[in-house]
Amino acid sequence: MTKLFEPYTLRGLTLPNRIAVSPMCQYSAKLGMANDWHLVHLGSRAVGGAGLVIVEATAVTAEGRITAEDLGIWSDEHVEPLRRITRFIEAQGAVAGVQLAHAGRKASTWQPWLGRHGSVPIGAGGWTPVGPSTIAFDPEHAVPTALDEAGIARVIQAFVEAAERSLAAGFKVAEVHAAHGYLLHQFLSPLSNQRRDAYGGSFDNRIRLLLQVTEAVRGVWPDDLPLFVRLSATDWVEDGWNPDETVELARRLKALGVDLIDVSSGGTAVNAEIPTGPGYQTQFAERVRREAGIASGTVGMITEPVQAEHILRTGQADLILLARELLRDPYWPLHAADELGDRSVPWPAQYARAAHRDTPIRKVLISYD
Repeated sequence: MTKLFEPYTLRGLTLPNRIAVSPMCQYSAKLGMANDWHLVHLGSRAVGGAGLVIVEATAVTAEGRITAEDLGIWSDEHVEPLRRITRFIEAQGAVAGVQLAHAGRKASTWQPWLGRHGSVPIGAGGWTPVGPSTIAFDPEHAVPTALDEAGIARVIQAFVEAAERSLAAGFKVAEVHAAHGYLLHQFLSPLSNQRRDAYGGSFDNRIRLLLQVTEAVRGVWPDDLPLFVRLSATDWVEDGWNPDETVELARRLKALGVDLIDVSSGGTAVNAEIPTGPGYQTQFAERVRREAGIASGTVGMITEPVQAEHILRTGQADLILLARELLRDPYWPLHAADELGDRSVPWPAQYARAAHRDTPIRKVLISYD
């Protein structure tokens, strides 16, 4: 068996393989409600062989949505539409995960395909975002309202209630989103956090909110189910959040009961120059795994099965998260098993007669007559 298709156990949960669907916003919900698009989009990745299917950034409050069309889990009404999806994912042999998120100062923006940048005006359905400080993401984004201590307390409670609803919706993995320039990352980075209270300034102060959110979520998330945290390992800007801080933060998160760090990068600074290329973020996942002593997941321009297998075999990460490649090919895991020669991976019974490229075409055609 290849490493990529080896089962992976975290706490009392075993994933059937090391391939995860990275959370990818679809900007297709109304009032935060999951619908048929989400069912087919996520369900097809489960059919395609991914071991873990993580739902897109799911807002813990209405004001925490990136766009008005984001998924949400701020009310009990959101639970059943999501439960419909987790049931289907589980029926395909995969595990359903949820990413709990708050966009902070990057909230209230346009759907990306509309070609409009920045904040949606209040008169057009937008709202005033919140953040650690009154610093806009860029000149086209609204200046956020700085959260006071009462607002911070409400954010923490919103994550807790979202975790409880996620459990009711059937999710088996919860991930706290503290990356890509969204609210919890905004508190981490000195580029976006210029507070002078207990939540700003020093490293210990800037990580305080994420630690409080994580501890509170872990407190309601079952002991036998894993908790992930997604971090941006670096802002890619001098004097921004950096990999050394990420490693130390990962140590602190492990002590709070986090099981895996989902390692990404960037998102806070518009002027960041990011040296993208195949596997460009695996170096950070490897550092977290080695130096913090916690499992790590890696994401970013991982496209080839051999590349993914190499990452796992060389100890750079424990989990491969795929994003754009799974948008291009929902059946990438099944094709990867074929390419790597791993015949231990079953195709869905409905597709099995055409599973492998070396199947004679005449036999396939006859079997469907």
